[in-house]
Amino acid sequence: MAKIHPTAVVDDTATLADDVEIGSYAIIEGDVEIGAGTVIRPHAVIRRYTTLGEGNYVDSFVQLGGEPQDYKFDPSQVSYLRIGDKNIFREGVTISRGTGDGSETRVGSGTYWMANSHAGHNCIIEDNVILTNGALIAGHCTIGRKAILPANGTIHQFTWVGEMCMFQGGAQIGMHAPPFTLLAQDNNIVGLNVVGLRRSPDITDEDRRDVKETFQLMYRSNLTPAKALEEMDKREFGPAGRRFREFVRKALSAKKPFNRGIVPHVQRGHLRK
Repeated sequence: MAKIHPTAVVDDTATLADDVEIGSYAIIEGDVEIGAGTVIRPHAVIRRYTTLGEGNYVDSFVQLGGEPQDYKFDPSQVSYLRIGDKNIFREGVTISRGTGDGSETRVGSGTYWMANSHAGHNCIIEDNVILTNGALIAGHCTIGRKAILPANGTIHQFTWVGEMCMFQGGAQIGMHAPPFTLLAQDNNIVGLNVVGLRRSPDITDEDRRDVKETFQLMYRSNLTPAKALEEMDKREFGPAGRRFREFVRKALSAKKPFNRGIVPHVQRGHLRK
């Protein structure tokens, strides 16, 4: 049976696994599902239409599944926040549910949300992403697995962040950031996430060589992004290099409102299609 503090408010329609813990003054609204081993600390709020998987930790003053901060949002529509397993949400984290009937915001597994970080409506946050303190993700963004987002930095709406990107504190982007890159300041790529590539157990020496080659073509060859992609298509790459190349292809072919261009190198002008 779930362990629920007597001062907590849990709606009768909420579904809780037997070993869920709900702290004092927490609020669990209707149509919520909470998986086994999840801990909800005092004063946290889990709003309607939110699903939490197993082994999640929700700290005090977190609000999950709140109504989107969007003028177009219609409260009569049903939308969702769906969260995977073994995520940590530290104090003050907020995540909005989707805008649009049947839409969703989605969080994978193994993510870590430090204090006061936020993700807006219709975002996709993939596995093992880290949001450092005060990181803010606007609506309709996709954050690739193992990305590390900036303390007190911002990700503009309709923006894609590739896997294993790493940001300097306070950085912000309003363009698409290719995988494995290191970002700083305002829409600036300053190099590859060399340390992350070296430490990752699923990145091989061949992967690192391929990523370096794709990066050189994209940022240090004096080619336009479209021409750099043509050169990438002439070469054989392993899985990581292919993922870099396909991210570039997707970004260059994106339609409105996702046609935001690709983050440039700090020493070059804006890279556009």
